[in-house]
Amino acid sequence: MTQLRVVIATPLSDENVALLREREPRLDIVHEPSLLAKANADWMIKHQRNAQQQEEYERMLDTAEALFGVPDHSGKALARTVRANPNLRWVHTIPAGGGQQVKSAELSREELDRIVFTTSAGVHAEPLAEFALFGVLAGAKLLPYLQQAQRRHEWANRRTMGHAVDMTVAVVGLGSIGRATARKLSALGYRVLGVHRREVEAEGVERVHPVEEFAEVAAVSDAVVLALPGTEQTNGMLSREVLAAIKPGATVVNVGRGSTVDEPALIEALQDERVGFAALDVTAVEPLPEDSPLWDLPNVLLSPHTAAISEHEPRLIAELFADNATRLLDGRELRNVVNTVEFY
Repeated sequence: MTQLRVVIATPLSDENVALLREREPRLDIVHEPSLLAKANADWMIKHQRNAQQQEEYERMLDTAEALFGVPDHSGKALARTVRANPNLRWVHTIPAGGGQQVKSAELSREELDRIVFTTSAGVHAEPLAEFALFGVLAGAKLLPYLQQAQRRHEWANRRTMGHAVDMTVAVVGLGSIGRATARKLSALGYRVLGVHRREVEAEGVERVHPVEEFAEVAAVSDAVVLALPGTEQTNGMLSREVLAAIKPGATVVNVGRGSTVDEPALIEALQDERVGFAALDVTAVEPLPEDSPLWDLPNVLLSPHTAAISEHEPRLIAELFADNATRLLDGRELRNVVNTVEFY
């Protein structure tokens, strides 16, 4: 290939579009900001188009050989585009877990094999690892107890806090986010155990346990950090059985996907304080329903799926896309290719 026609299907600043052109001059980039939401830190904002604008947007998509972003982050819109555009050969998804966007399109095997799908995995690892560390520290340093006393204007009784050198943390899922989390925890003196579906090298991890031993690991861990993708294999991995075995008073942090937790079972464990504290960047349903008990539990910290967002994120994703575009044009293997069987 001598050139690749790329349509920007999701908000991207003019500065980062210029970065793409600079990094890979062989890109023929189509960018129509008037058909997209304003570029900012929240990639998930959808632009409200009238009928004429929607037709124009879809015509633009249908000229693409490659898409920067899934149209409107919608599986239905992706399926329409794939079927209307036989020349489409590459789609880059913005989320690290973009395989689920691909899965939701319900494409045929022929369509999945015709197009290569990639994700932004790795870009979000550092900010999510920082949030995971924050969650572990918040549980160890009794954040709910301190906040409640402060709200009551009460100089509360002094209590023992957890210390890194005395604590074991289980990091469940050792992809880029889990590995970054393990490094940070280990650097502070925590003992880190890993849970992963296969044996991997992970700096700072004392031992990697198979998924089948998750309950045993939870039983000896002062905190459990979930850094899992949302797949059929990970669905409900923090199960009622694992929560029954968990070390009393342990902290749970989730920076992966809400689907990896049996949420009713977690709520029960928080209510009876088998789980002492939970820091959740994700929930089973987002936005979290108004009637969810999680809103009002004093030992829960909720983050609206925002822990991955940083001012650097759009630039880093653009740089990743540019590198993959070069690889595609040069006939080399792309980074972060979606497994279209497990959609991970």
